[in-house]
Amino acid sequence: MKTTGIVRQMDSLGRIVLPIELRRTLDIAERDYLEIYVEGDKIVLKKNAPSCIFCGKTENIVDFKGKNICPSCIKALKSY
Repeated sequence: MKTTGIVRQMDSLGRIVLPIELRRTLDIAERDYLEIYVEGDKIVLKKNAPSCIFCGKTENIVDFKGKNICPSCIKALKSY
């Protein structure tokens, strides 16, 4: 893990600000969703990519009535 030397203080609501340099480097835009999980004693933030609810693929995802579905699963559903 590469250290950045950046330290931020958490506010009373548990929020921190991600520095613009990190957001630009990791292509994180305003309103993007971030996954939050724990690995050992570390809190990990990861940019969330929409994935198919059936197979988990992240390429060419289509939103259908609020659900993410990939083209191959759409094809499988049509033939069902």
